[in-house]
Amino acid sequence: MTTQPAPIVVGYDGSTGSQSALRWATTEAVRTRAPLRLVEAFELVIVTRPAPGYVVPLEAVRTARQKGLDAVAEGIRLHHPDLTVESSLAGGPASQILVEAAEDARMVVLGSRGLGGWSGLLVGSVAVQVTTHARCPVVVIPPDLRAHAHEGATVVVGVDGSKTSAKAIDFAFDQADARHAQVVALHTWTSPFLTYADGASMLQFDEEKIRDEARLLVAESVAGAAADHPDVKWTTELVTGSAAQALVRRSESADLLVVGSRGRGGFTGLLLGSVSQSALHHAHCPIAIVH
Repeated sequence: MTTQPAPIVVGYDGSTGSQSALRWATTEAVRTRAPLRLVEAFELVIVTRPAPGYVVPLEAVRTARQKGLDAVAEGIRLHHPDLTVESSLAGGPASQILVEAAEDARMVVLGSRGLGGWSGLLVGSVAVQVTTHARCPVVVIPPDLRAHAHEGATVVVGVDGSKTSAKAIDFAFDQADARHAQVVALHTWTSPFLTYADGASMLQFDEEKIRDEARLLVAESVAGAAADHPDVKWTTELVTGSAAQALVRRSESADLLVVGSRGRGGFTGLLLGSVSQSALHHAHCPIAIVH
């Protein structure tokens, strides 16, 4: 008895962002031979007439949306006949529908912004909520996705020794293996001097020792995933300063940026840490948030 592989779920609403997400997700589904599931949320409209709070069924609109979604799915099947493609139009808020769809998904792929919300935002509320609450990895595609001019595909992963960082490393190596890409394990550290006004401190600080310890932390963190993917080449990059800024800068020449949902710092009650939030809003390439 064979079990059906977990699907790749893509949030679709016809927007430019969701179309970019669909292209990325389709390529990923073909590469991994996973089913592709298109999910669109349909919210009923509340109006004040003919009576306050009356819900307009909008069955004609729902039917049209379903036909449109089915047509998109059929177009993918025509181009990829060996790919299993499903489509689902569900009633309710988009973030809730996608978080529920993530329960049995391999990953969820979203555009950074959909049709709704404030046009000035880099990342819409749906993407933020889904990356915060979905149990599987969520990949968010930037609005200006374009091919990077560099040799060889690169997957950059943030490493800080935390449990979520370990999950992110596994995901990064899986992606790199499938893409025939190299992994860049990026670790940042901050000099203790920076925590004091004007850099004044009585602490004795051995920068080379800190670098050696950071290099060892990365090596130990990556060891398991590297052993599981012997064909994947990987390198270590140690950067001083802000982790979020370093990740965003490195994403300019990466094909995929992978970060854990939360690192070692910050408030333990948060589901999405400040570094991952900042990277989510400013990454120049697709970013995967791994819980």
